[in-house]
Amino acid sequence: MTAVYFVKGDLLDQPVEAIVNAWNRNIIPWWLLLPQGVSGAIKRRGGLAPFREVGRRGPIPLGGAVLTSAGKLPFRGIIHVAGINMFWRSSEVSIRNSVDNALQIATDENFASIAFPLIGAGSGGYRADRVQELMVDQMQQRDWSIPITIVEYQKSPPSTAN
Repeated sequence: MTAVYFVKGDLLDQPVEAIVNAWNRNIIPWWLLLPQGVSGAIKRRGGLAPFREVGRRGPIPLGGAVLTSAGKLPFRGIIHVAGINMFWRSSEVSIRNSVDNALQIATDENFASIAFPLIGAGSGGYRADRVQELMVDQMQQRDWSIPITIVEYQKSPPSTAN
């Protein structure tokens, strides 16, 4: 059975080889968008290289996934999934297909570990608990030989160092 772990925190701070970015269909040029959530954090901390790479890939089918470099982030790669449709909404099908396609890329690339955000929650319109339920169910449909972490975003508490 596939090992799935749950943490609260920041996706970009996970000790994994690859992360998943909940992206869009890639039809609108990335530079016209104001990335938010995971994408915004990747842009701020990882730079523009991953977005330039994903932009060159052209449209992504709903639920599809593409691999890019991690820019300045410490991962071997970022897997961008088209978890939302043209109206910025996710669906059960887009969430399930995003999970499958991301895990297939991770397996093909021999990544030793991967971390997912809650695909389709937030701007995608799905409740976080329902997204987690769908993702886990889909992950357990096959026996993936890679440890999977699902990260529910939680801000770090402010530092109290003196």
